[in-house]
Amino acid sequence: MSRRPCRGSAARLGIVLVHGRPYAPESKGKLERWHRTCRDQFLSKVEERPIQSLDDLNARLWAWLEQVYHRSPHEGLDGQTSLARYQQDLPKIRSLGPQMAKLDALFLHRVRRLVRKDGTVSYQAGHLEVPFELAGKNVRLLVDPHAETVVGVENDAGESIGQATPLDALANRDRRRHKPDPVVAVPVRSPNAGPNLVERVHAQDYGGQED
Repeated sequence: MSRRPCRGSAARLGIVLVHGRPYAPESKGKLERWHRTCRDQFLSKVEERPIQSLDDLNARLWAWLEQVYHRSPHEGLDGQTSLARYQQDLPKIRSLGPQMAKLDALFLHRVRRLVRKDGTVSYQAGHLEVPFELAGKNVRLLVDPHAETVVGVENDAGESIGQATPLDALANRDRRRHKPDPVVAVPVRSPNAGPNLVERVHAQDYGGQED
């Protein structure tokens, strides 16, 4: 995941990200120590022969994390296990409250696009249709980062404004557009003509007397 989607997801959760300075490993000592432990205790002991896929490797990683790493005493925690240290601070963990129901949506990626005149947007060398009334406007596509598919469209305020569907070029050609109402031309009134349109309407609605 790129840094920008991480920032967006964190902001929606009310989390402030603090990054270490580039080329300063001492400012990321805990992370560097984790990399060393992972190499020494996990990667060095993984047997390649039974691993058939990335899922196999991930399954072994999670098994090691949950059954070994999290349950082993750590010198940096004064001999506590990382699981026990985590459980110690459970009362301090902030609840997401109503946001929990839309947790998956908070982690969707947002991709900004300008809607074309035909009501389409481009995404990954293809095109998608969005509600035609959005033509000419900037929108944000909601992208599932795992499936790499667009699941919706929202405005800058984070409000849902429709769906995005794969472009059907043939159907789009005959797509019904919402054209503005035609302007009705008002004829120029001759000096010798009777009461103009305003006067006639006034007479009908307010009882005015026509000349």
